[in-house]
This record gives sequence, C-alpha cells and structure tokens, in this order.
Amino acid sequence: MPGFELFGSAERKEVNDVLDNGVLMRYGFDGMRNGHWKAKELETELESAFQSKHVQLLSSGTAAVTVAMVAAGIGAGDEVIMPSFTFVASFESIMMVGAIPILVDIDDTLTLDPKAVEKAITSKTKAIMVVHMCGSMGDMEALQRICDAHNLILIEDACQAIGGMYKGKPLGSIGDLGCFSFDFVKTITCGEGGAVITNNKDYYIKADQYSDHGHDHQGSDRGAETHPFLGYNFRISELHAAVGLAQVRRLPEFLSIQQKNFTILREALSAIPEVTFRTVPEGGEESYAFLNFFLPDLEITRRASKNLKEAGVDGCFHYYDNNWHYVRKWDHLKNLKSLYPISEEIKMGLKYLQTKTFEQSDHFIGRNISCLIKLSWTEDEVKSRAEAMVKAITSALKVS
Repeated sequence: MPGFELFGSAERKEVNDVLDNGVLMRYGFDGMRNGHWKAKELETELESAFQSKHVQLLSSGTAAVTVAMVAAGIGAGDEVIMPSFTFVASFESIMMVGAIPILVDIDDTLTLDPKAVEKAITSKTKAIMVVHMCGSMGDMEALQRICDAHNLILIEDACQAIGGMYKGKPLGSIGDLGCFSFDFVKTITCGEGGAVITNNKDYYIKADQYSDHGHDHQGSDRGAETHPFLGYNFRISELHAAVGLAQVRRLPEFLSIQQKNFTILREALSAIPEVTFRTVPEGGEESYAFLNFFLPDLEITRRASKNLKEAGVDGCFHYYDNNWHYVRKWDHLKNLKSLYPISEEIKMGLKYLQTKTFEQSDHFIGRNISCLIKLSWTEDEVKSRAEAMVKAITSALKVS
C-alpha cells in the first residue's frame, strides 16, 4: 500500500487506450467507443475479486458510503452507529443524507465493540457501519447477529482493507453493502474512485441510478433515458477506471508483497515483551496494509512516536492526537462548524457529543501506533526499518 508505488506499463496501456479512443465518460457515446468500456470492465473484475454479484463504481470512497446509505433507504432522522476511530468521511456521509452519526467505542480490534453497539441501539437506529480500519476487521459474526436481532442494515466500510478476508469471504462482501475507496493512497488506486458492492439487486439498481442523476440506464440512447427518482453525480471517469483496471489485476501481487513486508516487521517487534498487537477475530486475515501494535501507556507511545519520526521511520501514525481519524480532535463535528445550516434534527441528534466520553477508545488509540506497509521497499530496506523501529521503541520504554 499504496498501489501507485508500482505504476508501470499495465497502467499506462489502459490509460492510453482511453485517450486513443477519445471517450472519457463512462456512459453514452456508444458509437465512438469501438467497444471500449473501462468502468464496466473494472466492475466485472471487482465482482470476481470481491465475490459479489453487483459492483457500482463511483467517484470516491466517500461517495460509496453515501450512495450505499441512499440505496438502503437511510435518511432524515435515522441513526447510524459508527466507530469513534475512522476517517472523517464516515460521519460526513451519514450527515450528507440527513442521518445522525452515533459514535461508539472500539475494542482491541480497533473497530466497533459489539457491546458498545448493542447499548447504542434506539428506536431510530437504521444501520450499523463497521469500518475495517488499517487493514483488519471487527467481530463480524457478533455484529451480524446484532443486525439480525434488531432488523438493522450492516454496512461495511472496507476502504482501508482491500484484500482482507473473514472466514473465506472478502471484507466488504459480508454485510448488506460494502464500500471501497480507490483513492491515491489505497492498495489499488484509480487516482480517485470508489465502489459499492452488494448481493442485493434492488440496492445495486438504486446505487447505479442515483449516482448518475437518477438515469434509469435503460436502452441505448442516453438522451431518451427516464429518471425514476432524484439523483446526483457520483460518476467515475473512464480514465480513473482504466488505472483501476490495471491495478485490480495486480492485487494478488500487491497483497503478497504487503504480507512479506508486514511479517518481517511484526517478527522484529514481537521480540519486545511490552509490544502487543491488535486482535484479529478468529477466521480473519488482515490485508497487511498496516502493522498495528500497542505499547503499555500513552506517555510511552508518544515517546515512541517521537523517536520513530526522529529516526526517519516515516508512515507510523499515533492517531490519538490526529484530527482526521479519531473523535478526540473532531471539533468541527462536535461544534457543528458547517458552511450550510444544519437541520434542527441533526443538531439535537448530535448534542450527545458535547458530554460523551470515549475512555475505552482512548485506552486503545492512546497506546496504538499504526505503521503503513509500503510495496516499494526492498527486503534490505524492510530489515533496516525493523531494526530502527525496535531501537526507537526500546528507547521509549527505557525512560522511567
């Protein structure tokens, strides 16, 4: 991770094919295309890779989460349970459709704690959004049981976990809808892009139409298509899809490299008694995009993070003080700093954030360091990095 590290002739070929053909839009212009449909080809490849019946390509991962909720009928006044540790796009997407994000604690999987989810359910709860942060998953069986018991929709945000598996199923394919990002720093990239996957044909048709201004995509004349309902523009371009098409065919290669580099680093850190690793649920396999480990307390973790930076070990994140990924610094959400008026329903629904605390999440995020696994490292570079990480962490542990 990310796939741009290994751009090569395959990506150039697909992009040049689009430029030579001259049609950059995924819909219409049938006569000019000469049979070239990069977005459709990529959707077919992703159906196979994600073991899913239906894939709808979109302009971003944020668009994917938004469209997934719309397709499932989530909207004004509905509550969507989400984790305190995620990317800001999670609550942005929920609020975009007029729903209310209900943040709950994570556990040592760094994803939703099923016990916290259960406690947060109300009569307004419509869906649970599990976010497979940093390449791994939560307890999917427990979360599915909760959804079944309360008749809730399970949405998987697998944007950071492309290639992860749970009991033989790709992450994203387990819930009612799965969401992916193919932005510039993902394991496979389109530059910008995303996808919704589902086995529910009704959800797929709605996602397909909603993401293209409500076009019904019936017949061969785009100008004659009807609009069964309101929609917006969340389309991907043929250029972006072309890059993704080359990249998805290389996914097994990328995952193999990630696993190799991950394993070298993990084995090195395993020699430090005070280091523990995130819990991966039984039957789960990480995507190996990140190595996540815990240190004994917040002070030691902050020292270790500082030591890693000073040692030139880039790509290691301590999310406790990060304002993109953890609730502690989401002041713009807590204070509703918006360029447009927020509805009274959402204002009232988010009042809980003024007083709610997340001690359990603090316990895990405060002690966690998450290290990006690059594809372009040589074996010698990975081993050198492992030595530098062990030295930086051991030094942080020695300070009384």
